[in-house]
Amino acid sequence: MLKWLFKGLLVLVLALTVVIAAGLGYREWRQHGAEKALVIDSPDGIDERMFVEVGGTEQWVTIRGQDRHNPVVLVLHGGPGTAITGLASAFLPWEKDFVVVQWDQPGAGRTFRAAGRSIDPGLTIESMARDGNEVAEYLTRRLDTDRIILLGWSWGSALGVHMVKMRPDLFAAYVGTGQVVNMQEGEALAYANVLEKARQRQDAQALEDLAAIGPPPYDSLAELEVQREWASMYELDRSLVAGLILPQLVAPRITLADLYDLAGGSLASGDHFAGQDLRGPMSELDLRKLGPDFAIPMFVVQGLEDDFTPAALGRDYVDYITAPEKAFIPIEGAGHMAVTEHGDEFLAVMRERVRPLAIRVVTKL
Repeated sequence: MLKWLFKGLLVLVLALTVVIAAGLGYREWRQHGAEKALVIDSPDGIDERMFVEVGGTEQWVTIRGQDRHNPVVLVLHGGPGTAITGLASAFLPWEKDFVVVQWDQPGAGRTFRAAGRSIDPGLTIESMARDGNEVAEYLTRRLDTDRIILLGWSWGSALGVHMVKMRPDLFAAYVGTGQVVNMQEGEALAYANVLEKARQRQDAQALEDLAAIGPPPYDSLAELEVQREWASMYELDRSLVAGLILPQLVAPRITLADLYDLAGGSLASGDHFAGQDLRGPMSELDLRKLGPDFAIPMFVVQGLEDDFTPAALGRDYVDYITAPEKAFIPIEGAGHMAVTEHGDEFLAVMRERVRPLAIRVVTKL
């Protein structure tokens, strides 16, 4: 009996080994093919990846562009804690007109790893904004420019508004997408929007799941995730993990350790800012508390079908603020992932409305 059991276990182990090896082989093949697209060989091109000392800690930054003299865009990822360095290929069309910078925020990606895979208990959105502005200062020195463009996506949009409020002198313009305004109001509207879509589709499973959690305020992160999954299914026809995380699984220059830290950072940052009971500091977020006055151009480029951070609040926020130039720019048929899923339309806005505001002024010879 034991002999046959041992043989069965051995066959199972061998089968799992073959499956894992095949999966890793396929991943390596996909990465190798995608790596070719990332090659920058133009005379003035830039492709740098490194840790930068920020706020006394090592934080991960990547810088890419076909011409280092183009306007610089610092991309602030969402989450909190959801690094998107592995989505570099989505920004390849941008690299002709912009220098695109990705920053793994505290609690995310390789910055999370460098901190011992832990989060400072004193980390706040204000302290993270100070770090972000230190990154911006570094970029002005490294790339010989006086001001850069800030692009905030989802959680990054809340962080970005804090950054430009603190240090408008560093920025030529702010662009928000998946714009956070008020977390409590946003969640109530997002739930109502998804529920209405479920009713229109007569989607029995969605209606059952949404009825089970009820409208916000939610009692747990698990309840919020139910709403997010249906919002993602209606926007992308696939889950949020399939839309945002799986593409990074086969992305070039992304290691298995990076994937581990992508997951770990997202979980740790979610616990820190939201909490399992959703009573963390993120629940109190309301950008209107910062006041309406901004010293730089402010844009919100928003998918009208966004059921994570509803477009109606983004439009109202643009109406609320004052700035030298401001605009709410809708993208029909797009949702929370407008920057990647409707990349051509988004990039057209960046080229036409934002780039002219940030034509580089060389400050060093």
